[in-house]
Amino acid sequence: MERSEPTARLSAGWLYFYVHFVTEVVCFFALGRLAGDSAYLWIMPLIYDALAFVPQSLIGAWSDRHPRCSFGLIGLALLSGASLLFLLQGKTAALIALIVLCIGNACTHVNGAEVTLRSAAGRLAPSAIFVSGGSFGVITGRLLAKTALPIWVMAVFALTAIPFVLLAEYDRRAADKAARPCAAFRYASEKVPAVAVILVAVLIVIVRGYMGYGIPTAWKKTVLQTVLLYVAMGVGKASGGLLADRFGVKRIALFSAAAALPFLLLGDERMLISLIGVMFFSMTMSITLALLVSVLPEAPGLAFGLTTIGLFLGTAPIFFFKFTTVRANGIIIAALTLLCLIGMAIIIRKDEKRYV
Repeated sequence: MERSEPTARLSAGWLYFYVHFVTEVVCFFALGRLAGDSAYLWIMPLIYDALAFVPQSLIGAWSDRHPRCSFGLIGLALLSGASLLFLLQGKTAALIALIVLCIGNACTHVNGAEVTLRSAAGRLAPSAIFVSGGSFGVITGRLLAKTALPIWVMAVFALTAIPFVLLAEYDRRAADKAARPCAAFRYASEKVPAVAVILVAVLIVIVRGYMGYGIPTAWKKTVLQTVLLYVAMGVGKASGGLLADRFGVKRIALFSAAAALPFLLLGDERMLISLIGVMFFSMTMSITLALLVSVLPEAPGLAFGLTTIGLFLGTAPIFFFKFTTVRANGIIIAALTLLCLIGMAIIIRKDEKRYV
């Protein structure tokens, strides 16, 4: 029996929600165990961010040119292999395992973006749902790392995502029968040059990456509160795409960025207020990706890779300096939010219709 169009569009998103979840569980389980070694405590997260984020543009460009190459399966094999490599003793073995882990992470991310964008028929929801799975995976991996669970279990767990990758490939190959499967992404203003759209969109991602570490959350003191923070991030990422499809990309982009600001500034000591702000703040993730695909419709993998480079550039400064006061963070967050609002108002085209 053939699926309805909305179901077909969203299936890849939900399939890769699980793949993304598994990827982050495996990665952050390993990172949590490595963090116990003081020799890696400072440099390990920086290495991870660099090797997991930056190569995605290169892998994405290759995937765009070679769509038959399943980077999803390659990534899962690398994640499983890395988990086994962590069983070896010594810092050199741990570093090699970390590198393999990062490349596996990059491969599954790129394939998830390719599949969910190509099969989306111009909608944001599939990629938004895919991306949201990572938030749930990060916190799950961190919590499991504190248990006595042996790391070889992660090698097996990574392989459970193989059927999901194979099922998602069905949606991708069905979509690729069209000459230009991503041509329906037309959210960038035609009055703005493509290069300018790319630069502004990546700048917005950089700002979002930096702000993600600067959000004041003095209320986050228990495991449950930490879990709720990541849940708010995941719900925000998914709902951003769903609401943009229903009410329009520009409306949701401007509303979510503006609405997030007061909640983030006032939520340092108030959990519920802060969580609402985090949810609004997370809603623009799929929108910046859709803007990049709008000007790079033949290269969705590269477009996704540009967003991950932006995330790395936004988070890298945190390893070297931070604003430590709530007042300083508030000023920075307000200024960067205003910058994002202006940028999005310029590069996003006017909403022409509502989607269902």
